[in-house]
Amino acid sequence: MSPRTVPGRTDHVVVVGAGFSGLCAALHLLGAGRAVTVLERADGPGGRAGALDLDGPSGTFRVDTGPTVLTMPDLLDDAFAAVGDRLADRLDLVALDPAYRARFADGSTIDVHTDADAMEAEVRRTCGPAAAAGYRDLRAWLTRLYRAEMDRFIGANLDSPLDLLVPDLARLVAAGGFGRLGPQVARRVADERLQRVFSFQSLYAGVAPQRALGAYGVIAYMDTVAGVFFPRGGMRAIGAALADAVVAAGGVVHYGRTVTGLDRRSGRVDAIRHRGSAGTGGADAARLPCDAVVLTPDLPVVHALVGRVPRRPVPLRWSPSAVVLHAGLRRTRPELAHHTISFGAAWERTFTELIEDGRLMSDPSLLVTRPTATDPTLAPDGRDLLFVLAPCPNTARSSIDWARVGPAYRDELLSVLAGRGFDGLDADVEISRSVTPADWAGQGLGAGTPFSLAHTLAQTGPFRPRNLVRGLENVVLAGCGTTPGVGIPPVVVSGRLAAERITGGSARRRRATVRRHTGDGSAPHRRVPTRS
Repeated sequence: MSPRTVPGRTDHVVVVGAGFSGLCAALHLLGAGRAVTVLERADGPGGRAGALDLDGPSGTFRVDTGPTVLTMPDLLDDAFAAVGDRLADRLDLVALDPAYRARFADGSTIDVHTDADAMEAEVRRTCGPAAAAGYRDLRAWLTRLYRAEMDRFIGANLDSPLDLLVPDLARLVAAGGFGRLGPQVARRVADERLQRVFSFQSLYAGVAPQRALGAYGVIAYMDTVAGVFFPRGGMRAIGAALADAVVAAGGVVHYGRTVTGLDRRSGRVDAIRHRGSAGTGGADAARLPCDAVVLTPDLPVVHALVGRVPRRPVPLRWSPSAVVLHAGLRRTRPELAHHTISFGAAWERTFTELIEDGRLMSDPSLLVTRPTATDPTLAPDGRDLLFVLAPCPNTARSSIDWARVGPAYRDELLSVLAGRGFDGLDADVEISRSVTPADWAGQGLGAGTPFSLAHTLAQTGPFRPRNLVRGLENVVLAGCGTTPGVGIPPVVVSGRLAAERITGGSARRRRATVRRHTGDGSAPHRRVPTRS
């Protein structure tokens, strides 16, 4: 049976939000012949992948305020291709090697390469020959998961749990997708450092590796097999490229417009009410007629616009949040890779503190991103830009007073990094800006987390909030709060799935999402060579 689609006329679609999901939905809709208007409350595109310019004494540091890790750019290319455009014409992507550098409490490091031979050699050097053989087995397992999941479970609209009853389900079960991620990884690599490298990603899905479904190994596949990329100009360049493609294809994008309501008639939305952003006083309130709507804000904003919270047998559970420190440095730190994961000695305790206890990590594991390692133009000459992400409890799990705790925690993070070999980092900071769960909540993000709903079993696949809205037959959702979930690849896919709810699928023949793989699990994705 084909997935449900929006009935009736869908000639003009209004997309609320110019984040990645909204802009990708707009491109797929335009490619299917719809007229599209995008309304965005911010003054530019990107949504959570926003931009911030920090002006220090030495000049401007160009900060990305959202995600810093880009994987699966072919999914973005599919959105551009929907209107006859090409990612290669819009973005200058650099393939990162290493994808990450992992630093551990014992002082050891492991560079994570996406090339199978290079990573096997790195594992043999750091962990021994048995671990190298285990890595090959792990890589092949991650690839099997990806093949079984991507098209039918991640890349498809699901109307009920019965939609899971397809041959790929048997393959996913046979691959261990319904076991637990942590034990599945440990079966293949005994070295605890490797177990962390290939399972820490589940934290961003809101579940500890020991409890996450094995199916979420697909996130590790995206990072460690398919590759990590960075666009010159920063992550902000992605939103700008998507928005430019929308306009070039005939779409209209309005910035500085906050949607205030949905006008309804006979179970449909026939107009969107919106007004200018703060400072306009609402004098320019307007009404925009439409035939269908794609809503991409986080669920609390969506629920306010729709006027109700859907009833669920199990309450929504939110992922942990994060404190992010953006720091412009007075000098360069060439010893740092583009992405460094600094692991503390604690591991399972860390997840208990964050997810169950609602406490700050007593021995934090941190993501340190240095985008100027790849694009020095993001900082003034002779300077560096750092992004430090520290997972922390969300506001539903914890009552931390961030106005009081935030500045002290910023200093603590710098102290922790200094104690782990990032010598003199605190003295190097020329200008900084911190973002806490209170700031995320102020942007309308549920429970003050940029990672939205956790990927528990009750919030996965057909059990995640659907992208159709009960009682409003021409309203569709996109973004990380709906199917398929959190992270740039799922969010990009969600835009296509939302468009297909409206169009029933584009007549344009799209490239298959799952590429052919070699027998050792390597993935020949189209890649731009790494540049120094």
